[in-house]
Amino acid sequence: MSKEIKEIEQDDQIEIVAKNDEKLEAFIEDDSAPVAEIKKKKSNVSVPVDKFDWDAFETENVYDNEKSVIENFYDQTLSKVSENEVVEGTVVTINKREVIVNIGYKSEGVISINEFRYNPELAAGDKVEVYVENAEDKKGQLILSHKKARSLRSWDRVNEAFDKDEIVKGYIKCRTKGGMIVDVFGIEAFLPGSQIDVKPIRDYDVFVNKTMEFKIVKINHEFRNVVVSHKALIEAELEAQKADIIGKLEKGQILEGIVKNITSYGVFIDLGGVDGLIHITDLSWGRINHPEEVVQLDQKINVVILDFDDTKKRIALGLKQLSSHPWDALDQTLQVGDKVKGKVVVIADYGAFIEIQPGVEGLIHVSEMSWSLHLRSAQDFLKVGDEVEAVILTLDRDERKMSLGIKQLKNDPWATIAEKYPVGTKCTATVRNFTNFGVFVELEEGVDGLVHISDLSWTKKVKHPSEFTAVGEKVDVVVLEVDQENRRLSLGHKQLEENPWDVFETVFTPGSVHEGTIIAFVDKGANIALPYGVEGYVSSRNLAKEDGTAAKLEEKLDFKVVEFNKSTKRIVLSHSKLTEEVRKEEVREKIDEGDSTQKAVKKLKANLERTTLGDISELAALKSEMESKEEEAKNK
Repeated sequence: MSKEIKEIEQDDQIEIVAKNDEKLEAFIEDDSAPVAEIKKKKSNVSVPVDKFDWDAFETENVYDNEKSVIENFYDQTLSKVSENEVVEGTVVTINKREVIVNIGYKSEGVISINEFRYNPELAAGDKVEVYVENAEDKKGQLILSHKKARSLRSWDRVNEAFDKDEIVKGYIKCRTKGGMIVDVFGIEAFLPGSQIDVKPIRDYDVFVNKTMEFKIVKINHEFRNVVVSHKALIEAELEAQKADIIGKLEKGQILEGIVKNITSYGVFIDLGGVDGLIHITDLSWGRINHPEEVVQLDQKINVVILDFDDTKKRIALGLKQLSSHPWDALDQTLQVGDKVKGKVVVIADYGAFIEIQPGVEGLIHVSEMSWSLHLRSAQDFLKVGDEVEAVILTLDRDERKMSLGIKQLKNDPWATIAEKYPVGTKCTATVRNFTNFGVFVELEEGVDGLVHISDLSWTKKVKHPSEFTAVGEKVDVVVLEVDQENRRLSLGHKQLEENPWDVFETVFTPGSVHEGTIIAFVDKGANIALPYGVEGYVSSRNLAKEDGTAAKLEEKLDFKVVEFNKSTKRIVLSHSKLTEEVRKEEVREKIDEGDSTQKAVKKLKANLERTTLGDISELAALKSEMESKEEEAKNK
């Protein structure tokens, strides 16, 4: 603290006055022994002005003892300050750039106001901790730092506040990923975005450079990380408010609230300290895709309490219940059979919901969209947003349910099926699907028929309809039978041609031989493709080849018709029987050839008896030739 001592002339005396120092004034007025002695000495040295030695006074050789005594006592009134220590001071004045702090020393310290940025409420007279950097610099100025003082004691203070569950003040410096950075006792603490307030924060920047109260919720001593929360302080206050509010709630009560948050499944409403949920189904009597179609954030709305849970503190709210149900305003003259118009609002595989007026919907089941019996999805007929006309099929005002149909707007094709498709009618149909026993085809929208697997081909044996045709293909059919009552049509494809088995009966007669190709091996035999597109069957035993080798697929062989059955369209063949007959025929020829040889030998013997000696040589040659032929025949 600065001092100024001046000499003044008053009442012919020289008085020494200390200005701007209350402690020195109190010291001078003190009646204690040392001070009284100084006063006495002071009165003794008072001399007339004209006799005062001004030269001696200016050289400070006069009153040195008294001056030193006063300075010693003055020094005793000052604080003992050591450099590099933390002391407490008092804020004297504050300006735009500096804070003047008095720590009881000879001079006051000047600190930049930036070091107090975290505390905008700082005022003159407040106690602050400062760090003494230098008791007296070259200019005689006391150098202090508040920032360093906070830094030295910050970690201890943070831990102490955490242990005692104290509320601390912090300065929000900036935002970071997921939250904010807060200055607490000089330590940078993390404030998660979810811990700023009980309601969702949409703009973090509005909190930057603000000072708020926090609660330290987590400390990591290893990494010296600190997590703070402002929400925890609010929640503690809200808990008491919630208990009070919930205790006064009643079902059916209407309250005013503010839209706090909007989700895909509903809207959270702030009822003044406690939150309630309006489920999306309770926002509007009409069907909506998202709550934002009805309400907006921060909007004030009236809601009705539908239900609440004291233990879990859950409150179910409703908005649509504040208005009358649209079904109550439905035209009372509407009845089954009437036509209505509406818009497709929801579509599923099983059907479509049609809104005929806001909040009043009817269901068109997929079976009521077409006279066709095919299993199809509602998306094949309609899409969301389509404007449709439908017929009321059922109407239950009590249950608020309505079923509609659109196929009823068209004539039922089965009503005139017998006249339109009499037996024998030939037409082209579209293959819709297969079964193991046949093919379902569609003649027109809503008119289906079945082609049995046995009516696909006269000649080809079809194991599965997929071998004959494919889904979506066109196929020519003829109507074989009409069952209007059961909505069934029996169709045929092979009947478009004459029965070739009448001709095959004259061609593939039993015993006849035909060339065939092995097209497939089946159990205990094989299927053979014969001329004219007909197939036959040969057993494995009758497929044996003469040389003993096995028959191969796609191999061509001769086959003998063993059996022909026109009614069952069955031809039984054999290859081995054909080879057996050939072998027997060769044996017969050999036997006949052997008999002729024996007759020739007998004739020769008879001639030998009548032969002369001149003929012996010729007979011998002939005999030798005949014996060689006979030997060759035996070998064969």
